[in-house]
Amino acid sequence: MTEGLLTGRKVLVTGSSRGIGRATALAMARQGADVAVHYHRQSDLAGEVAAEIRSLGREAIAVPANLESPDDVDRMFDAIESTWGALDVYVANAAATAFKPLLEMKPHHIDRTYRLLIQSLLQAAQRAVPLMAGRGGRILAVSGHGVRFTLPLYGSIGSAKGAEESLIRYLASELGPHQITCNSVAPGVVDTDSARFYKGEAYSEFEQAVSAQTPLGRLATPEDVADVLVFLASDMARFITGQVVCVDGGLTLTSGPFEVTK
Repeated sequence: MTEGLLTGRKVLVTGSSRGIGRATALAMARQGADVAVHYHRQSDLAGEVAAEIRSLGREAIAVPANLESPDDVDRMFDAIESTWGALDVYVANAAATAFKPLLEMKPHHIDRTYRLLIQSLLQAAQRAVPLMAGRGGRILAVSGHGVRFTLPLYGSIGSAKGAEESLIRYLASELGPHQITCNSVAPGVVDTDSARFYKGEAYSEFEQAVSAQTPLGRLATPEDVADVLVFLASDMARFITGQVVCVDGGLTLTSGPFEVTK
């Protein structure tokens, strides 16, 4: 079997039944990693991803968890610990929100988004660090374009991802003595189901407008983001920590068309 960048590594990717998470789970498996495929509701899709990973000759387990629930997060890590007894890479990819103006947000909207993105990341780090002991682990988070720029109806998740980036920096500082690196990737607009849901019937117009404003001339694919996460998970990125890596084809070099197509 060909050696890859992540051969022998144990990886957990949240929200990996579809989109960026799915692409990341498969990309890491292609580079030699065994992967735990996390999902919340879509067990059939998670099973398909796990089966594809196994077809590559790697180990795969599908682990369900509602990341808003601390008990579920613990059960997810209990499954990793009982199956592998170790973890090398944790990728915090799962996210969800209500796309509403901030003045229309109810307390449960904000609470759910922050539980999913912030509370679960901190709890995951607390559980992951003992499993990474002596292994030089990686904690990675998927941020987004809505941190540096304000996007329509994006205030809840945009602010949560901003907090996520800050938390990653603090984790990087505190976990450095453990030889654990912590980084974020910030995609631009990625062609996923989530982006299509966000823009609804205006998606086609939105895609054309974003592509026109992007120097590389297209939206990102999930694989574009996944490949950067593979790099950050590998030994090639061993001295990079506390950083946010922008993966947007140059979109942040322009003002973007967001307000025009809302």
